[in-house]
Amino acid sequence: MSRYLFRFIKKLSLRWKMVVLVMPLVIIPIILVGSVIGVIASRQAYLGVTQTSKADLEHMADFTLDLLNSHHQQFQVYRQDKRESFKKDLATLTDIAYNLADSQKHLFQDGHITLESAKAEVKEGLRKVNVGESGYLFAITSKGDLEVHVAREGENILDEQDECGRYFIREMIQSALQSDPGEVRYIIYPWRNAILGDTNPRRKIAAYRYFPEWDWVIAASSYLEETYEDLAFETRSLEELKKKINAKKVGLTGYIFGMDSKGNFKIHPEAEGQNFFDATDFKGNAFIREMCEKKNGWIRYPWKNPGDTAPRMKIVRYAYFEPWDWIVAVGSYEDEFYREANLIKWRIVTTMLLLPFIVGLVAVSLVFVASKILTEPINHMIGVIRKVKGGRMDEQMDVETSDELGELAATFNHMTRIIKSNQEMEATLAQQGKMASLGVLSSGVAHEINNPLGVILGYASYLEKKIGPEDPTYNFIHEIKRESKRCKKIVQDLLSYARTPKPSMEEADVNDLLSQIVDFAANHTDMHNVEVVKEFATDLPPVRLDGDQMRQVAINLILNAGAAMEDGGRLVVRTAREGKDALLVFRDDGAGIAPEDLERIFEPFFTTKARGTGLGLAITKQIVEQHQGRIEMESTVGQGTTVTVRLPLEPEDF
Repeated sequence: MSRYLFRFIKKLSLRWKMVVLVMPLVIIPIILVGSVIGVIASRQAYLGVTQTSKADLEHMADFTLDLLNSHHQQFQVYRQDKRESFKKDLATLTDIAYNLADSQKHLFQDGHITLESAKAEVKEGLRKVNVGESGYLFAITSKGDLEVHVAREGENILDEQDECGRYFIREMIQSALQSDPGEVRYIIYPWRNAILGDTNPRRKIAAYRYFPEWDWVIAASSYLEETYEDLAFETRSLEELKKKINAKKVGLTGYIFGMDSKGNFKIHPEAEGQNFFDATDFKGNAFIREMCEKKNGWIRYPWKNPGDTAPRMKIVRYAYFEPWDWIVAVGSYEDEFYREANLIKWRIVTTMLLLPFIVGLVAVSLVFVASKILTEPINHMIGVIRKVKGGRMDEQMDVETSDELGELAATFNHMTRIIKSNQEMEATLAQQGKMASLGVLSSGVAHEINNPLGVILGYASYLEKKIGPEDPTYNFIHEIKRESKRCKKIVQDLLSYARTPKPSMEEADVNDLLSQIVDFAANHTDMHNVEVVKEFATDLPPVRLDGDQMRQVAINLILNAGAAMEDGGRLVVRTAREGKDALLVFRDDGAGIAPEDLERIFEPFFTTKARGTGLGLAITKQIVEQHQGRIEMESTVGQGTTVTVRLPLEPEDF
């Protein structure tokens, strides 16, 4: 087959031979390289989106746990405060009842009333007092006889047991007999009062004090839920918390839900109160049971909602909230947080389909142009050669190039006409001189870029002032202005790095210099959420330095720190004296720098910023070294960065 292919190519003209040979060399590498880049880009996009989405789910789960814990802690404190307050109230009632009995005892001892009258007066007073909704005062002897009670007066309840089988009356009497004079003690026990219609036991609290003269244990009691356990208030607060959690959306259709370890949904946008312990996914796996058993982790399962044509894979981050025995889960469909990655993938595929087609058209056009450039001189040479062969020695070949064809034409013309050959050589030398001059001129183009950039910035600023932010073109003009400033800064950085001037050394107060720079930099957009703290040494003598260049160093370092704290933070600008050096320290609590990047951070054109030029720190280091100083950087990812500039207090003369 190759033989027929070569035969076919040989029959083609030179122009089409170039097309057939060049096109595969252009298209095939583009397809191969584009495919590799596309696969790598797609994988990286999926990996990045997956990590980001998992981090979002993790954050939402932690956020929900924090909400529940805050609610739990709030009501623990609330209950404790109310408990202490109510215990004091019960103690006060007990003391009042005790004092009533004590006053009647004194009347009896003074002979004003009989003992029976004194006790009857106390009993009548105790019966009239209510504690809460169903609480009351009572008095019991050390043998368990009820001397005062709203319903069971006269009974012996020494062997009475609470709902747990505890002889709480005996325990209370024994404790009262052992108490110090004037001491009030407490007891809490579960009790179900059938008279009040209780179906389940409720916790009851009693404050009691021993009155030894009559052998009475005087007590005030009430149910906890009627005192400091405000169940209705807690229920309302929990419902409000549930509404907040249910309102949180995860992706497009994801949500947060919570359940106890038995699978009862405590929080859910639609199924709250139902039990799904035995619920299975589309493959029959009991995913709820797995979450209840493991209590903490990640789980993926296929789930088909009503209206879905096919099941979709769902990913859930779940964590355990121990105080309530709840499992808090945050779930989202994978296809929702892979949407951006899929868009990137299809953009890459579309580009890979269009790119070979566009490049092919361009390549064909260029090949035709190239073939025309190559074949026309050859045709011309053939015509001249034919004329010379016919005896016309005055014919000359036109030399328009300096390639092999030009050399051939020049040699041929040399044989026919020496003078013309010399003229062509002179023209070639002149052309080379022009190219050299053009090369020198191109090296200075960077200096001239600022002129058109200044015009662009001027007109952009003029237009920006003429229209308001509501105008549709305002953002375009603002973008032109911002990008023009960025180009201007890139050019300025290039020129600054290439031609950093020799510093003009003068004595200066470093503290005053840094104070001015900090106040100036605080108005920059990167510093709006950053707290700047000045810690200047008072014993720092004047330092010989170039004030303008050192301002540039400080501004670069301060703005770099601000850019590293996108969500706000704290920047400490400190000065100190260490031996024969003056120290300028800039410490932030930003994102930090990876160890592998820290080694190259001062290299020209190396940057970790999406829109950086990589020259700021290189220029900073160059200025510091021209001041005979050193710059040092320490950084920990997630904790922050510290940059230390060391300047000699007594630099050597330049």
